[in-house]
Formats: sequence, C-alpha cells, structure tokens
Amino acid sequence: YYYLFPNRSLPDRYEKNLREIFPDQAPGNFTYIESIDRWAWTTFNTFQWDLNYTNPEVFNAMLDEMLFLANIGTEVLRLDAVAFVWKQMDTPCENLPEVHYIIRAFNALVRIAAPAMVFKSEAIVHPDDVASYISPEECQISYNPTFMALIWEALATRDIKLLRHSMSKRFDLPANTAWINYVRVHDDIGWSFADEDAAEVGIRGFDHRLFLNQFYIGKFTGSFATGLPFNYNPVNQDMRICGTCASLAGLEQGINLGNPLYTENALRRIIMIHSLIISAGGIPLIYLGDEIATMNDYRYQDDEHKQPDSRWVHRPSFDWKRADHRHDELHPAGRVFTALQGLIRIRQTHAHFNGTQTQFVDVQNKHVLAFIRNQSLFVLANFSEFPQSISKRVLNAYWHTSVQITDLVSDTKLENEDEIRLEPYQFMWLGEV
Repeated sequence: YYYLFPNRSLPDRYEKNLREIFPDQAPGNFTYIESIDRWAWTTFNTFQWDLNYTNPEVFNAMLDEMLFLANIGTEVLRLDAVAFVWKQMDTPCENLPEVHYIIRAFNALVRIAAPAMVFKSEAIVHPDDVASYISPEECQISYNPTFMALIWEALATRDIKLLRHSMSKRFDLPANTAWINYVRVHDDIGWSFADEDAAEVGIRGFDHRLFLNQFYIGKFTGSFATGLPFNYNPVNQDMRICGTCASLAGLEQGINLGNPLYTENALRRIIMIHSLIISAGGIPLIYLGDEIATMNDYRYQDDEHKQPDSRWVHRPSFDWKRADHRHDELHPAGRVFTALQGLIRIRQTHAHFNGTQTQFVDVQNKHVLAFIRNQSLFVLANFSEFPQSISKRVLNAYWHTSVQITDLVSDTKLENEDEIRLEPYQFMWLGEV
C-alpha cells in the first residue's frame, strides 16, 4: 500500500526532482522506519506514508473509505494535497496526468453509489494547477488559495492591483463548480500567486514574497501583524506564515500596545476581508474561532510535541470564555461576530447572491477592490486606513441602473453625489432593493 525501499538508492534518485514541503518538521521526502528496516516515502511528515496508487488495491480501499463516509452522511470530501498522489521518476511528482485519471475514476464511481457527495480539491500549487482539478468530472468545489493569499497581500501593501489582476484572470470556473473562499484555515499562508501575474503589474514575485514574510512576522517597519514564520528554507528563501486572522490583521498588536486606533483598524480589517469571502461568488468558509476574533495561542510552545510546528499558534482549543462575549458589541469578539452574522443574513435574503458570476473591475483607485456580482451587485472594499473616494462615473461605466441604489450593508440609499466615499476599511454592497 505504500512506497517502501530497502536502501537510499531509489529515494536519492527521486529526491533530485522533489521539493521539500516541510524542511523544518520533516526534511526530505523519505523516512527510515527502523522496525521494518525500510525507507518510506513521506512527503508531508514522518508519520504520513504516501499511498502507492500503482497498486489497484489501494484505489479499491480508498473508494471503500469514501463510500463508508458517504453512508454515515458525509456530503463533502476534501481531497487533501491531491497534486501529490502519483509518483514518477525524473519528475517533481506533482500535478502528473495520472492524478486526474484517479480523481475522475473516484468521481465516476461515487456518482453511481453516492451521487449527493462532492469532492473538494485542496491543492496549494501554481494557480493554473489549482484550477486544473476543478470540474464536474473531478472536484466540483475547491479551496481558492490565491484569493486568500492576495487578500493578505493587499492588506499589507494597501494596493489591490495584484489581487484584482489575478482574480480577473483566474476567478471564473466551469459551470456547476464553485470556489471555497476563505481568509484562513488550519494551515499556514503561502504566497501562492503566479509570478507571471505579478510581473504583469510590475512586481518581482521573489522579492515581494520576502517583503510579505517580513511584514507578517512583524519585522517590517510599520507592520500591524503578529505572525510566526513557518518552515523557512535558507536555500530558496521560501517561508510561510502562521497566525490567527485576528493577530495577522493587527488586533493582537493593538491590544498589547493599548492603542485604540490600532485596535479599531484591526477590527475593521477582520470584518472587511470576511465581507469579501461572503460576497464573492462561491461558498464562504469561516475558520473556527475567526468569528470571535481569536488571537494567537502561544501555549503550544510548552508542548514538546507541538513546539516544532508553529501552525499550532492558530490551532487552539475553542475559546468558550471568549465566545461568551459574542453578543457584546463593545468586546472584539462581539464586534466581529455580530458583523459577520449581519453579512450572512444579507447574503441569505437577497437574490443578488444567487449564482457565482464575479467580475473584478478597475474603479481607478489603487486602494479599492471592486467586483460586480451576477451583474446586479457592486461590491467596493477599501484596503486602506484612510478614506477613499470613487467617482460615480467610473461605476456607471461598468454598471447601468435607472433606480436609486442602496448599500445593503448599512441599509442606506446612495445620495445623488458625484463621488462615493469609503471610510477606512469600509466596504459597500451596492444594489437595488
């Protein structure tokens, strides 16, 4: 069922083309298992042995597990690290054609026996490769890692050009599929944007990642973030970022410094970026604890088993005491919880959010992200801590309506003025009521 080798001969040949996913926790891609005197292929951790899909019994056993889960009511299966399923010498062993054959075979069989269940792709690879797994015949839904990473990129730069440019090229999906949009999950943040997208807007991808890493571990002057580095690779300078949404958005810094303005800006950032995943086409995913602005938990450093893995800083046990404040709008937990509940209610009650069509547009302000949902809702989001204005003429160039428009978020009608003003980190959902 697994790839096991009697010595390092074949592993060393494979290793020449493989990248290290976790150079700190699990360097290399193979682990010596003393009890059986074999080297096991372990891409992600010493205790996670890669399955050998060249053995048909592995496919059958995995299908059996899928159908067992379907029988107990599972509706969505996450296909974890799906890009790494197939191995072939002299390749990186990522995104090989056989991966797609395997997923399509699983999908075809599940459609027969458990047609209500869908697959969710988890592939934190190049954006083109992420998209390659999304189709009715493979994974019907997929994490949207590029959207997530570039939301944080735009928060750091206060400039939405890379976010808008990349999403304009990469947000559309085949019919009967959808993105899972999120701002955080249980894993680290990797800067998985495409270097070619960055180059097209005048950004050097390698240098920009170095900046983002320094910004989000609080080492860049003026940073609001309190994050931790994850798996720094000194050879290629690769690094990822850990931290809860609230700590990365500045709430931890604001509270620690006793600075009301920093705290206010952080809360606005948290709510604004969640407004994007709720209003964009697809299925919004809110990671456990983010809805009550949970901050980093450093107690993992006292546990010898967790200490080497900084992802535990954003994997705490749920904070039920903090959750008791979720209806107190004077508490950060209540401020965020109440705001997200309100946005979800708006999404549930307005037809603007039916369907997944999302068109990203340029409103001539580098701080303001804009997109049109289903040709009936105009979303604006200010990524700056300063007020911004948008000319109504720019909106009218994309969006024609003869009736008075309402901001669904504040439930106020737009005045007949030439400009729309957005306060720091304010967002608007503009549509007909």
